[in-house]
Amino acid sequence: MNIVEKDCSPVSNEKVSSRRSALLMGGAALAGVVLGRAAFAQSSGVSDTDILNFALNLEFLEAQFYTLATTGQTIDVAAGISIKGGDGSAGGTVTVKSNPMVPFSDPLLKQFAAEVAMDEQNHVKFLQQQLSASAIAMPNIDLMNSFNALAQAAGLGASFDPFASDLNFLLGAFIFEDVGVTAYQGAAGLLSSKTFLDKAVGIHNVEAYHAASIRTRIFQAGSAAQAASQAIAATRAKLDGTNNDDIGVGVTNGAATIVDNNANAMTYARTTTQVLSIVYGGGTGGGAFFPNGLNGKIK
Repeated sequence: MNIVEKDCSPVSNEKVSSRRSALLMGGAALAGVVLGRAAFAQSSGVSDTDILNFALNLEFLEAQFYTLATTGQTIDVAAGISIKGGDGSAGGTVTVKSNPMVPFSDPLLKQFAAEVAMDEQNHVKFLQQQLSASAIAMPNIDLMNSFNALAQAAGLGASFDPFASDLNFLLGAFIFEDVGVTAYQGAAGLLSSKTFLDKAVGIHNVEAYHAASIRTRIFQAGSAAQAASQAIAATRAKLDGTNNDDIGVGVTNGAATIVDNNANAMTYARTTTQVLSIVYGGGTGGGAFFPNGLNGKIK
């Protein structure tokens, strides 16, 4: 695992509030990062194994983020989870700052984060078990430069450390969870096995619980945190090319927008291509959270 030391100061409520206008412009600014579309779109040539491996890549990302946030260690060290492929191929590295464990000030948030970490670890283990010898190895994951690049584009400054404070952790988690929900929603229709579909729906529901809990906490944190979430949501919608399939946390017509849903009160769905564009930061074949791309057929 690559450990990189970096002095990243937390984003306080005061700092976020003072940058509210810049944050609200962040989605438009990051639109310029979109360089193209991933080569593999959602199509008829995809097998159930391909879809599950696509999901496993994303679960590796989430499991590493939450495990590092709560323990300071990667999943292979903290939980004994293999990052090797089912064929024995070596797993990739995680680029992250030294001592990434979040200094939680809220004990309830710390307990929630630990629960999410265990859920994501279990998702990795379950998918590995289902895929057996066909399971991909963990790709290289970047949890430092990726956030810094997105922070610069969104007007948060030269760097953003999701491990620095309670609020930073929530905003970092906000990026992942809504994408995970829409990814499972979009992938469900591609699965031919009813057994796999049932399991995928089960994971989707847990990711939705996570997303709702995180969005609720951001809503309770106040208008500055809500503005930051709106900029992130706008950025994701720009990156996936729709400009309208993502809602930040806030208040519209007197009602909260804690739930990220469409006009029919249903979960948004993203194709594999749209998900890749977000996690690659608009790049093609890799970038942002997966600097060298995902492993497997869909990449």
